[in-house]
Amino acid sequence: MRIAYFDCFSGISGDMALGALVHAGADLHGICETLATLPIEEFSVEQEEVEVRGISALRIHIKAGRPSVIRTYANIRQMIAEGDLPGEARRTAERIYRRLADAVAKVHGASVEFVTFHEFGELDCAVEIVGCALALHVLGVERVFASPIPTGLGMMRTEHGAAPIPSPVVVELLQGAPTYSRGIPVELVTPTGAAILASISEGYGDMPMLLSDRVGYGAGGLRLDFPHVLRVVIGEEQAAGAQASGFVGAPILASMIAEHVLVEATMDASGLGASERLLHELAAAGAMDAWMTPAIGPGGQPRLTVSAVGPSTLADALTEVFRAAPGITQVRTSRVGVTPA
Repeated sequence: MRIAYFDCFSGISGDMALGALVHAGADLHGICETLATLPIEEFSVEQEEVEVRGISALRIHIKAGRPSVIRTYANIRQMIAEGDLPGEARRTAERIYRRLADAVAKVHGASVEFVTFHEFGELDCAVEIVGCALALHVLGVERVFASPIPTGLGMMRTEHGAAPIPSPVVVELLQGAPTYSRGIPVELVTPTGAAILASISEGYGDMPMLLSDRVGYGAGGLRLDFPHVLRVVIGEEQAAGAQASGFVGAPILASMIAEHVLVEATMDASGLGASERLLHELAAAGAMDAWMTPAIGPGGQPRLTVSAVGPSTLADALTEVFRAAPGITQVRTSRVGVTPA
């Protein structure tokens, strides 16, 4: 089964998502030909190879005139229905637009059927959403996962005046997803990018086990101290410990013991004095190994990343030990293979 993992270390927007998928091998020309079957005004899409802080990435430029009408969500549904889209891509695009419409309706106190998308750039939004749906279909992606999402913080100017970052629509869309500010006073997640993730991602966290064969980087337009790119990694899903025929790492994977979990947590300054006791408690709960890694949080605040490996049957017990410790702000669990020494 084909998996796509969106690594959103510097945020996500619709054009970044489309750029990453095209950079990973989706045919932009073919996507544009299919987009042209939609009953919308004329537009053009161009791709530009750029280097962002040492990373080669693809930047997408969408050029469109002002729409002749402002479409409601009901109009958008009809537009997608009239386009010559593959069934799976059509359903993905409809799902993304529905999530976006629900969020906008809730924020503005409006009826879903009469929600409009002009504040996001109506044609840009259509090209990004339907383009990503087509790209995922072209690449044969069946399941999607994503990393935790940095949103930025502060205030920004909109057509309604000053608004908080992340925007109310983004906050609504990302309910249930792990988010953090990253301490950057800019908008790192757009409503279109949030809608895409909220609609297609099955879960958030570390990259699932896969044999990657495609990687793409979509460039954003912000000048930051780190690369403003979205990375997508695509490959075949792998069961933990399963042997991959012809894969150079197969002998190692085959020797792994799959029934183990890595449980990690972030500990803030209030719990630093109890960190050593936490390691002892994790060992007493059955952890095979436990360790601490120094970290620095926003504003230079000292933190620790505390990690423990143990049998998957003890995942809940180890998690409870973490949650009972002072200063724990986030607990993460992932499956790992343990190679015998």
